[in-house]
Amino acid sequence: MSSSNSAAHAGLSVERIPVPNSPDASGAPDFRAFHDLDVAYHLDLWGNLDRCSTLAEAVLFWQGNEYEERHVFLARLHGTVVGRGTLTLPLSENTTTAGVDVLVDAGYRRRGIGTRILAVLEQLARERERVSFDAFCAEPMRLLTPGGGLLEAKSGTGGVPLDSASTGFALHHGYSLEQVETNSTLALPVGEALLQDLEEQASKRAAGYSFIGWQDRCPDELVDVFAKLKSLMSTEVPIAGLGWESEEWDANRVRVEESTWLAGGVASTAAVARHDATAELAAYTILTHREATPGMVYQEDTLVAPGHRGHGLGMLVKIANLRRIQKIWPAATSVMTWNANENRHMLAINIALGFKPSGFDGEWQKRLE
Repeated sequence: MSSSNSAAHAGLSVERIPVPNSPDASGAPDFRAFHDLDVAYHLDLWGNLDRCSTLAEAVLFWQGNEYEERHVFLARLHGTVVGRGTLTLPLSENTTTAGVDVLVDAGYRRRGIGTRILAVLEQLARERERVSFDAFCAEPMRLLTPGGGLLEAKSGTGGVPLDSASTGFALHHGYSLEQVETNSTLALPVGEALLQDLEEQASKRAAGYSFIGWQDRCPDELVDVFAKLKSLMSTEVPIAGLGWESEEWDANRVRVEESTWLAGGVASTAAVARHDATAELAAYTILTHREATPGMVYQEDTLVAPGHRGHGLGMLVKIANLRRIQKIWPAATSVMTWNANENRHMLAINIALGFKPSGFDGEWQKRLE
């Protein structure tokens, strides 16, 4: 450690802070400071808050639930807030893994503060018998400069810039790049002529399926079969070498997600394909919207169950949802989505709909075994 870093560490503390009970975080200055760091980071990196959670969302998410324990930390240097960290601990499955995230205020980077935050997170994870740490870093497409050096994903497809600060930090601390996701944006409204053309092509393969949808809350009569379909989402999409276990979803877990979204000011709409002969739900897609960022719609899950692929269902549920949001969220001007680079089929659907690349996510992992 350099002498400057030693001096910084002499006045540096990293402490876990409580998550407030109320979504407005009244009377919780530490958590507001924690969230303010995230806001400043997004404004500096992206120039907007399209990818940043609202304060209410952050409170409700970091409270955790019966399926995942979540902890938040503030770093202070001589009493000044200079960084934050987060630790997530799955409780139902993937119970040997932990999610870690480190953020240092722009004016205090390259002083060893991020290293200290990460050490605290990893130590707590080890104490909880976690032996695999996951981390994600989202960055704008402009950082992928033509001819620039790339670090290729270890087991997935694509790469991240070798010269970026996040790449250097991750490699220095023993993390390997397992997967790269493309972040894409679609301008709204989508032309009806294009939707009709794509719908006509896909419908030729979709005989025997019907399409239904809902807003905010899955109907009671469908929630059990919908939960079964959602259980596939964690393993039936490309996960490269991340090695995650299948998540087990039931009606209660669906309701927890729905109620958390609503309490945080997040509206949602789902479009689902149902197999007429068996009444199985064969495919689904979910979009979410926040009044705090009325122009942006977020693509959550999209999945076609393995036994129902090849029938154009992914395209058809996406078209159904795009049509719906243009009616229920008329202020929306774009949709944002993320896809693993090796998920060529879903990327092809998005490209056909008009999505354009806007960023990328590096998905990192460190294993102690």
